[in-house]
Amino acid sequence: MDAAGSQVADECAQYAGQYQSGFITTQGGNLLCSKIIHLISNNQVKSQVSKVLHECEQKMYKSVAFPAIGTGQAGQISAKVADEMLDAIVEFTRQKSVQHLQTIKIVIFQTNMLRDFYESMKKREDTDSSTTESWLSVFKSFFWGRKQSSEKKKFMILEKKVNLVTFQICGESQEKVDAAESWIKHLILKEQCETTISDEAIESFDETQINILEDLRRRKQVTIQFLNDLSPPQIKISGISRDVYSVSLEVQNMVQQIKSTEEEQSKAELLYNLVEWRYPGSNDSFVAFDKLTNVQLEHAKMSKKLYLNVKIKKKNYKVDLNTLNATDDQGKTINLQRVRKDEGKL
Repeated sequence: MDAAGSQVADECAQYAGQYQSGFITTQGGNLLCSKIIHLISNNQVKSQVSKVLHECEQKMYKSVAFPAIGTGQAGQISAKVADEMLDAIVEFTRQKSVQHLQTIKIVIFQTNMLRDFYESMKKREDTDSSTTESWLSVFKSFFWGRKQSSEKKKFMILEKKVNLVTFQICGESQEKVDAAESWIKHLILKEQCETTISDEAIESFDETQINILEDLRRRKQVTIQFLNDLSPPQIKISGISRDVYSVSLEVQNMVQQIKSTEEEQSKAELLYNLVEWRYPGSNDSFVAFDKLTNVQLEHAKMSKKLYLNVKIKKKNYKVDLNTLNATDDQGKTINLQRVRKDEGKL
């Protein structure tokens, strides 16, 4: 409330007692949001989350961020809160009438509490493995924003067409012909293998990764099969052993890159809720850096680095991390801001 400012405190006092739905809504005040929904304290976490989600949909809000409700002064157990909050979100996302709310975030700072929410998500994944779209992917869609893309491909095969080879075997007896046939089959099978890679990150493969795999399929003697309807999603690679091994390494690298990118985005999102770096805009206003640059600036300052090179409006700037001055290649200097959101102060 201190960070939101006196305007929000005055609104809360004005609307006190007018909370028939279990909450009141005020302006965002000094916080970087348009509205704040204030919940009246009780132990019905699932009901509270559900009411807020439906209120956001009714008011046509596109995003909402929750704290771990009730785990502060109310002293509720974080694992129980995680179950109730995620139950409410699951029920909400199942409703076909949802049109406006696209992003749901739960902001968690305590490591042990983050583990409770992760375990709650995994528990749903394990108990409903037959669902065509995994719960983790549903949560990913709402926590990081829904992709406005076409319907997900659940099954796809990248297969190289090859000409058939016919062996004609002649021998002194049927026994020797059979032995030769067996030997040829053994050689063929010896060079063939199949491997399967299972990972939630495969569901995030987009056109870029598909094009890379299509190029590998053209250059290698392999068939690549996507099984996105399984949980976790799978990529099955079959063909000549050396090519299967080579392609599987490429797939594993792509999976790791996606995981690293998502992890960096997650860290950037969490840090952005704590500290925001800004550069001058127009009319004496300031503009927030993108979240990845925000992370780079904050980490550099925390590491006690003296300078960091960044881009502002496509121009190169050298930032003095002590004075917060940024100088471009022509020697022009601008002043940056570093705002701690938890304190509402520079």
